[in-house]
Amino acid sequence: GVLSAEMGGSDNPPSAEAWRASATTMDFKSRRTCALGTKGMVACSQSLATAAGLEILRKGGSAADAAVAVTACLNVCEPTSTGIGGDAFCLYFDAATKKVSAVRGGGRSPAALTLDLVRSRGHAGLEITPSTDALCVVVPGAPAAWEDVVARFGSGKLTLADVLAPAIELAESGPPIAPVTAQLWRAQEELLRASGATCMLDARGCAPRAGERKPNPELASTFRRLATHGAKKGFYSGPVAEAIVEAVRSRGGVLSLEDLATHATTFPEPIATTFRDAVTVWELPPPNHGVAALLAMNAFEAFTRSSPPTDEGSNAHAAVEAMRVAFADAMEHCGDPDHADARALDFENDRTVPALVSKAYAEARAAGCGFSADGPPLPGPEPGHPGHLLRPSPDTVYFCVVDAAGNACSFINSNYDGFGTGIAPRGCGFTLQNRGHNFILKEGHVNCVGPLKRPYHTIIPGLATRTYTGDLYCAFGVMGGFMQPQGHLQVLSNMVDFGMDPQAALDHPRWCLKGVGSERGAGSVLDAVLGVEAASDGGDDEPRKWALANALASRGHKVERVEGVLGRTLFGRGQIIARDEHGVLWGGSDPRGDGCALGL
Repeated sequence: GVLSAEMGGSDNPPSAEAWRASATTMDFKSRRTCALGTKGMVACSQSLATAAGLEILRKGGSAADAAVAVTACLNVCEPTSTGIGGDAFCLYFDAATKKVSAVRGGGRSPAALTLDLVRSRGHAGLEITPSTDALCVVVPGAPAAWEDVVARFGSGKLTLADVLAPAIELAESGPPIAPVTAQLWRAQEELLRASGATCMLDARGCAPRAGERKPNPELASTFRRLATHGAKKGFYSGPVAEAIVEAVRSRGGVLSLEDLATHATTFPEPIATTFRDAVTVWELPPPNHGVAALLAMNAFEAFTRSSPPTDEGSNAHAAVEAMRVAFADAMEHCGDPDHADARALDFENDRTVPALVSKAYAEARAAGCGFSADGPPLPGPEPGHPGHLLRPSPDTVYFCVVDAAGNACSFINSNYDGFGTGIAPRGCGFTLQNRGHNFILKEGHVNCVGPLKRPYHTIIPGLATRTYTGDLYCAFGVMGGFMQPQGHLQVLSNMVDFGMDPQAALDHPRWCLKGVGSERGAGSVLDAVLGVEAASDGGDDEPRKWALANALASRGHKVERVEGVLGRTLFGRGQIIARDEHGVLWGGSDPRGDGCALGL
């Protein structure tokens, strides 16, 4: 009656347009509990990808099989963050042996990419600008990693074609695009138009809106080729490789067919430390910055042992300062371990990875860095250049899977910055990452741009085992560029120190040291602004809403108060699957994203 007239007088109930408007206000007022299961679980940032992972588990696939199905589906549903044109990494827990293995699916830079070449193109500062420059394209590592994860850790019951089938079906039929993803997609419309990436736009040349379907038949074709011919013949040589090289070189890049043909996944030993003696935390070694997460956890332990926190503000202050120290050290010592400059630095300074993540090193850093429980914050390292505030690059997907046997796969896949360069190889249905933007243009630096070199890599899956039994505690991660080690520290502390369940640990307001960037080096930690999230349950009660921000500001931090859907992307989007002592799986999925955790 009256209400209907006020809303426009239609006899039709509110539908797509009204729901779209409601969904994209993103007030974060809903509450969800943990997903529970005993025979398997998937937690990821898109519900359709979660469903695909569960489908593979039901067919007898392992956690690894399901993880590759999920990541391929995310390329279809969330190309704003991830895809086959990017990199992929994982940590895999084998329940039978209690062994944690690492998979490094990060590509090297082109053989022709030298500092002199980059300088000759007019890049005079410390980074390649803009980050969408074709010089930022390194070899995509994702397709080889997908194939290798299934081959090495799969059940043996399913082929790569079986694992990719749900993604192919989604790409052909067109999934409805979720609200957060639609917002991020719309923010990059101009880049996609300018780069000619029509496969990522609709017939109007626009990004899909929330609830609109977006098919990608070209991507389905690329997935079929990968499934039929394998990565070497189906991606790193042949028509797809030729299209990649043509797209990059026509825009001034230097990637070659030889660069693609020689790519291979590697399997390094993961690195680890204990946290509160209760859990052992596993991370990827350099050039991925798992070392920053572990160093931060050790320093946080040292700070809170010498000055036990009295409230949430003092606890967060100690964690922020631990992260500041960790970033400063990681950026000076984290580079491609296979490259000569990294080996020389380790030898000369005794800053090998085991030394950096040791308790003794953290204790020494904590004692000598000037930390005060009451503030002010540490200024950062003595920089060789000023710190700069950089735009965040929170565009990666993290997800995790646990199967019926208790095997766990902590998996991460990324374009680096949104759609990466926005360059779409003709007829292939995906865009190419811009991971080369993480290099620094500083001769002699461990992460200086160079040929056949992996850049400092921000994406890190996390995994924790019970220290005294070796059993799985949780697979966890928080995507989002340089937010990732900060997120690892915060969500794991929430669970171990405060007893939060996985969902509560992800729901809790987060902070982020802004402006930290490997392309600027350790100097970017200097005087970094601290983004602090509004409490989701604060409503209009300003003191409650900004309690954490106010507590940190009172200790001298330069605080930026952050709210709103696009603002909250600064804090990443995490997923956690934990296993309790009775074998029950507890799953959480970040409320800042579109996804969910579901169990069997």
